[in-house]
Amino acid sequence: MLRLMFWLAAIIGFLFALDRLFLYLESRGWIYYRKKKPSPGSVGNAFLEIQQFLEPSKKYVVQIKKEEKRDQQGSGDLPPESEDLTSEEDEQ
Repeated sequence: MLRLMFWLAAIIGFLFALDRLFLYLESRGWIYYRKKKPSPGSVGNAFLEIQQFLEPSKKYVVQIKKEEKRDQQGSGDLPPESEDLTSEEDEQ
């Protein structure tokens, strides 16, 4: 009985620590977990980024989307994003 209680406490402690880790990662903007929800288009854009590596012919679609987004932000149509993962690839 004592051994079962030990394992139960260990599992609960591990899950609590994992939850705190995910909340920390979410606060840094690295993942979506409990408090923040992803925007509807972010999943599609992520798959498009992956698809450009698998199918190089799709790369022009990604470039056009990035240019349109940059133009909209420049004209004031969209608010600037604080964490944009695609901007890292623009610099390269």
